[in-house]
Amino acid sequence: MSAGATNVFAGLSLVLDRMSERRDEQAWLAEQAGCGEARYLLLDPSGESYLLRDAESLRWLSGAERCELFAELPTSLLGIADGCPHFLLALDEGHALETLEERLAARRIGLREAGLRLPTAEAGLFAYAKGLAHWQRETRFCSGCGAPLERVAAGHRMKCTDASCGRLHFPRTDAAIIAIVEYEGACLLGRQAGWPKGRWSALAGFVEPGESLEDAVRREVAEEAGVRVGEVHYHSSQPWPLPASLMVGFIGAAIDPTIDLRDGELEDARWFTPGQIVAGLADGSFAPPTRLSVSYQLLADWLREHAGLELDALTT
Repeated sequence: MSAGATNVFAGLSLVLDRMSERRDEQAWLAEQAGCGEARYLLLDPSGESYLLRDAESLRWLSGAERCELFAELPTSLLGIADGCPHFLLALDEGHALETLEERLAARRIGLREAGLRLPTAEAGLFAYAKGLAHWQRETRFCSGCGAPLERVAAGHRMKCTDASCGRLHFPRTDAAIIAIVEYEGACLLGRQAGWPKGRWSALAGFVEPGESLEDAVRREVAEEAGVRVGEVHYHSSQPWPLPASLMVGFIGAAIDPTIDLRDGELEDARWFTPGQIVAGLADGSFAPPTRLSVSYQLLADWLREHAGLELDALTT
C-alpha cells in the first residue's frame, strides 16, 4: 500500500489501547466507567450510531448522561484513547430511538455511510463497537450444552452459566479475501448484477476450512471468473464488521487469463488496462469500487505502480 494510505476502519491501534489485559479487573473497570472523562458510544439494535446534528462527528455520551439515561444497560470496554476510557452501550428494542435523537440533538448513521464521512479514528471505533455488539447479540447460548451465556471480561467473552460446562466463548471473525489479479499489463475486475451501472471491483470471497489465504484467492478467482492464479502476495487488510468479517487484500498473478463465468455469481468479469480505466472514468462507463472498501486501495495502488496514475485525481 502507498505511504500514508490507510484502509477505512483500519489503523485503530495507533490511537486506541484496548487494555485487554485489564478486562477482568472489576475495580479498575468501575473506576474507568465512573471517571469524568469516560465516553460512551451508542449503538441502536440495527447497529447504527449517532452523529452530532451539525457536525461530522460521533455523539459520545458523557458518564453523567449514561447514568441518567442508561444506568441499567451493561457496558463493554473499547479501550483508552487520548487518556479517556471509551465504552460501548448497545441499546435494545425497548428504547424510544426517535425521542433519543431529539434528546441528544443527534442523528443516526449506519457504518457504511460513517466510514466515508467520519475521521479515521471515529470510523474505526464505530466499526470495532459494531462488530463487538453484533457478536454479543448473536452469542446468547452455549454451543456446547445450550445453557444461557453471561457476559464477562468487559464484554469481550461469554461464559456458560452451567457450572458443569463453564465454556468460554470468544468473539469470532470470518476471514475473507479480496484480490486484484494482473496479467500482461491488465487487471481483472468483476461486477455483480445488483451493483450500480458501470461499477467494477476486485474479486472477493470467504476462506474455507483448511484453506490458506493464498489458496482462497486462487479458488475464489477460479470459481467466480475461471481464471487460474499462480503467485499471490499480501497487500493489506481491513476490518469489515458487516456483520463480522476481516477483509484480507492480495495481488495475484494469472497463469491463464481465460475468463469463464462458470458459477453465475458475477454478471461479468473483464481485463482492464490502465488506459481503458482512464477512458471509462472519463466517459462514465467505468465506476471504481467505493472508497469504503479495500478494493479501492487495491486498484489505486495497481494504477500507481503500472501507469503512474492517481485514482483519487481521476475520480474527482
